[in-house]
Amino acid sequence: MIKNSILSISVFFLAINILIAQPSESTVKNVAEENMDAAQKIAETIKAEDLRAHLSVLASDEYEGRETGTKGNEKAAAYIANHFESLGLPAMGENGTYYQRMAFKWTRWNNISINIGEKNYRHLWDFVSFPTMNESRKTMEIDEVVFLGYGIDDPKYTDYKKANVEGKTIMIYKGEPMNKNGLSRLTGTTENSEWTTNWQKKLEVAKSKGVKTVLIIENEIQTMIGENRPQLLGPQVTLGEQEEGKYANAIFISTNVAKDIMGSSFAKVVKSRDKMKKKGKSKKVILPVNMNITQELSDKKIAGDNVLGFIEGTDEKLKDEVIVVTAHYDHLGIKGESIYNGADDNGSGTSTVLEVAQALVEGKKAGTGTRRSILCMLVTGEEKGLLGSKYYSERPIFPLAKTVANVNVDMVGRVDEKYEENPNYVYVIGSDRLSTELHDINESMNSKYTNLVLDYTYNADDDPNRYYYRSDHYNFAEKGIPAIFYFNGTHKDYHRTSDTIEKINFEKMETIAKLVFHTAFELANRDKRIEVNVTGRN
Repeated sequence: MIKNSILSISVFFLAINILIAQPSESTVKNVAEENMDAAQKIAETIKAEDLRAHLSVLASDEYEGRETGTKGNEKAAAYIANHFESLGLPAMGENGTYYQRMAFKWTRWNNISINIGEKNYRHLWDFVSFPTMNESRKTMEIDEVVFLGYGIDDPKYTDYKKANVEGKTIMIYKGEPMNKNGLSRLTGTTENSEWTTNWQKKLEVAKSKGVKTVLIIENEIQTMIGENRPQLLGPQVTLGEQEEGKYANAIFISTNVAKDIMGSSFAKVVKSRDKMKKKGKSKKVILPVNMNITQELSDKKIAGDNVLGFIEGTDEKLKDEVIVVTAHYDHLGIKGESIYNGADDNGSGTSTVLEVAQALVEGKKAGTGTRRSILCMLVTGEEKGLLGSKYYSERPIFPLAKTVANVNVDMVGRVDEKYEENPNYVYVIGSDRLSTELHDINESMNSKYTNLVLDYTYNADDDPNRYYYRSDHYNFAEKGIPAIFYFNGTHKDYHRTSDTIEKINFEKMETIAKLVFHTAFELANRDKRIEVNVTGRN
């Protein structure tokens, strides 16, 4: 009995000692925090629940899809401005506001039609024409169309030699002529020239030659319409001061419409096409036709805003240099009775930038501000052609010469098919296009803090998706400013009403937001600004 009592007492005191020696949960947390550096402590203020709170507002039905020029877009801009004001940021915009205001031109078709004889064709089925690329015209009666090859006028190849097309309607192919070996007549390689990659160039030339209308044969008309359906179903928006009358009116037509125009002259067109391929010489074909084209536009002026959140740097020598962190807050709005809430595109990026701004402010209050200044800018008009960022790049609040880099966030809340089993990834685009230092900094910050899989698939020069050119960072890169774009890839809900908040992965968003923060923080604190040291890739 005595031995058992002594053993029990020993076990009791051993248990007490273990409990005393075992650190509490709060002790472990304090030790972990002590091991964090200053940047990491600030980044920990970025929380999934805060990201959710922002997105729950921005992607709600009340904000009506945030389309540029609508009340929903204005509400989103006000929400962002109120957030910046709550952080105590200065109003750097017009008239003591947080806004950089711009004028847009809202354009849509009032009446558009094509008929040949008694046959009528359907817009957005047999043909498609973009309102902003055309001038308004009432019905034109056309008795002949000139088949003019590819509509190219270049020293190496021209379709306009001895072709008087003043006041005419011409019909052309997309692309450019290739020889029998599959090489471009213009580049001498398998690579296409600007006449293919920039089809508007053909419309500029046509305009200079006095052409009235350019009919462009589109072999995949339904695919083209599908890819552009959201913007075609609603009004198109351009910057209000955009140069007008630069292009000849243009209509993309299906092969069926093209054949009806050719009629009995079909064999002549085929012969002309074969001659281009064999000899690299163009021969026009006059196509008699009884055709009417109507292109009547309706337009009006609207206003939009970029929203500016400025965190001034702490270093007197460096604070006039700026890192610009961007995301677009606009989306597709309402089509019919359907709301395109755009939770991922780009409520996710907008919420991320709002959280990054808050972390930067918290850091500055705690004595860990950035040496350079940071502008957290939410831009509008991205879905209409990167218009808000284009406006800023041409009328910057801070000189572009003092703009060190752009950090852009566009769609970071979802997981694509490739990473279904591992959501901790992000596609990185553009980081090495102008500056290898920017690329290295992002890699280093990820290795040190976030350990995401950094995927550069869409950064390839030959990426068929061309995402590098399709988000707001490109307007900075085009001005020679190093830019990095964070992206989660597309998904089946992209540009659909089903892009809603319940499908967002907020834990993943939090990690990407921390990487965005760390990269911007490092860019803003280096002794020397990063350099543009890459040429030929932009």
